[in-house]
Amino acid sequence: MTASPSIPPVDFRSKLVNGILAIRPIATFAKNRARAMMIQRAEKLGVPWRQNVETLQRRDWRGELAAVENPALSYPSYYLTSFHAYDEGNLGWEPALEVESAAYSVHSTLFGEPNIEGDALLRESYHQILKFNIDLSPQKILDIGCSVGMSTEALKKTFPEAELTGVDLSPYFLAVAKYRTAAQGENFTWCHAPGEDTQLPAQSFDLVSCSLIFHELPQTAAIALFQEAKRLLKPGGYFAMMDMNPQAEVYKKMPPYILTLLKSTEPYLDQYFSLDVATELQWAGFEAPFIQENTPRHRTVIAKVQA
Repeated sequence: MTASPSIPPVDFRSKLVNGILAIRPIATFAKNRARAMMIQRAEKLGVPWRQNVETLQRRDWRGELAAVENPALSYPSYYLTSFHAYDEGNLGWEPALEVESAAYSVHSTLFGEPNIEGDALLRESYHQILKFNIDLSPQKILDIGCSVGMSTEALKKTFPEAELTGVDLSPYFLAVAKYRTAAQGENFTWCHAPGEDTQLPAQSFDLVSCSLIFHELPQTAAIALFQEAKRLLKPGGYFAMMDMNPQAEVYKKMPPYILTLLKSTEPYLDQYFSLDVATELQWAGFEAPFIQENTPRHRTVIAKVQA
């Protein structure tokens, strides 16, 4: 039995921003401005964003793409939209080749002054909470929404004895993930599929982890993903997610201009902020989740399969 998604009315500030973004030229300007700010910040930190992209563009990616892509996959409609200032969303080489640099930029201010280590510290803060609050040593881990594999690699470092499988809807992201991890000599499995319908065997994982993907999902997909995670987990297994914290003061006090830039790149942000994660996880068959802030902007949610 599942609860029906409910999307409460957004506050006046969000309504104002949504109205502004409904004007296409303004929305385009906001997306381009947000992207330019990310690149500028990255390069100030010493991340050679444009140089990195040029280097990666010179590679022949056909081998990696053919190895991971499921040509029969039908993309859900919610995925065929613009994300992160890219008109093609996640279905293209440009976003795939820029993900790593973008992560360093976006997460650089999480722990004080801008620092290139912000992304690694964010993932570490999540994994430390995770390790402390689960009562097993996971041997098989599924990373849903793995992107280019940064979250999968971080999980492998945290649980070095575990087998890691990464799932993502973008074959371009997965091709980059395969390349990045092969260079490190690690053994990972990559699966091109929607997180809410992976087609992987039931009860085959000890831990299902999702890093920074739920703010990119409509509520229907988020709820379906909770149900899929329950199906995939062994008895006593755990689901864990790390994402933006809707209760964080930084979002409540965010100036309208900055909120406009943020929402211009995140089409499902209102739906995520109004999603009752704890209730939906319990409807899906999990125990009441443990929730803890892991940065001033992020939270960790951990839920165990109901006995």
